[in-house]
Amino acid sequence: MIEAVDNRNPGDFVHPTAAPALRPQAAVPTPEEAAAVEDAIRRAAAEEILPRFRQLADEDVVEKNGPHDLVTTADRRAEEQLTTALAALLPGSVVVGEEAVHADPSVLDALSGDAPVWIVDPVDGTRQFVHGDPGFATLVALAHHGEVLASWTYAPALGLMAVARRGHGATLNGALLVPHPAVPGAALEVAISHYDFTTDDQKRVLGALDTEGVAPRPCGSAGLEYLRIARGEIAATAFSWENAWDHAAGLLLVQETGGTDATVAGVPFALAGGNALPFTAARDAEVARRILGLLAAAN
Repeated sequence: MIEAVDNRNPGDFVHPTAAPALRPQAAVPTPEEAAAVEDAIRRAAAEEILPRFRQLADEDVVEKNGPHDLVTTADRRAEEQLTTALAALLPGSVVVGEEAVHADPSVLDALSGDAPVWIVDPVDGTRQFVHGDPGFATLVALAHHGEVLASWTYAPALGLMAVARRGHGATLNGALLVPHPAVPGAALEVAISHYDFTTDDQKRVLGALDTEGVAPRPCGSAGLEYLRIARGEIAATAFSWENAWDHAAGLLLVQETGGTDATVAGVPFALAGGNALPFTAARDAEVARRILGLLAAAN
């Protein structure tokens, strides 16, 4: 049970045990604080997501902006639970969740505000979830003034939990994730925006990656594609949309395993939006330059 503590300032985590010493507002979470967030994520998945996996009724699935953009009861209920739990863990923080933004776009303004902000995608890969595919994830990131301080990528049906803390590396199921060197002569496998979610012009630009030495393929869950970069399974992503809840957690995960990210304008991805698109996250700067060069030439 999470207990309140006295004499706390906004930005101090509330621990389920004894009160910690006061810390700077929105500091990088300690391992113990990160573990408390992980517990909240696992609990939301166990209570609201997994019981509905492969058990959805027709009324549990609704189209948002078309037949490929779905929301389920699991998305809504998990986000509601996480919103309450995360705000309690860090008094003074706010939550930007995918479903809350769909209901009220002004919620996005918090990404440019002064308060620490939790960025939540309760079920990243809702289409996979609806079709009984285990390739979905719950994504949570803690950011302040546009900088991601920590992130959690949880694939409950796959038993995977990746945690990244800025400046402290990243782990997968508790084991340190380390950079993976390129395999000489291997094509660069790149996960790109799925064709069902792209315009004709975006398809044209992303099509520039279909060239010698590069092997593009449509992405699944964006969060899990970032995890694949961190694990050395693919070289990069190239995405043409900028929803912060899809990207915040994974971008830090890639950065903390030696990778980098940039838009076609050559600058890092901005959480608050307004990015020149597409953008890439890549295992290293050399791969990023290769991908951005091809995209910029076609843009």
